[in-house]
Amino acid sequence: MVSWNIAAVVGVPGVGKTSLCKSAVKSLGCNYINYGDLMLEIARDKNLAETDKEMFVLDMDLQYDIWKEAAHKINEREHVLVDLHGLDQSPKGYLFSLPLEIICPSTIIIVEASPENILFRRRNDFLKDRIKDDFRSLTDHMKMLRISMSISSVILGSTVYLLQNDEINKSKKEFTYILSF
Repeated sequence: MVSWNIAAVVGVPGVGKTSLCKSAVKSLGCNYINYGDLMLEIARDKNLAETDKEMFVLDMDLQYDIWKEAAHKINEREHVLVDLHGLDQSPKGYLFSLPLEIICPSTIIIVEASPENILFRRRNDFLKDRIKDDFRSLTDHMKMLRISMSISSVILGSTVYLLQNDEINKSKKEFTYILSF
């Protein structure tokens, strides 16, 4: 069993967070929650939305309530690997999406990859309706995420780790190793 209670795994869409999390859960003996999936489950239970697209056009106050409810559900669990973006893009700018007032991760892992790899993965993922970033907006998003998670780790007193995910097999081993303490 792992020594931490909550580990936040953050990164821009298409960086490989979900693949890394799902590969490590069994060997770590922890729970896994995809934050966006949990939010959608809550929205479905309340008959508010059936898809991500429907959920993200809901009134911002309603989205915020769903976001908080998901955070409280995560906080009730033990040994949880939380998969989330950490910082989301919106037409009005970036939205910090790690609810620090509710969830206090012991460790934050920022998953990164080269912008070229991320853009390639997004173009080739036909299962998801991916955001359409260009190179510059993607690199800006990655920088802002790194800064915001670094500040969060200082505020929380949690560890922060940068994991480069350009070679998936190497990254899976490193990811599992980091979380096994």
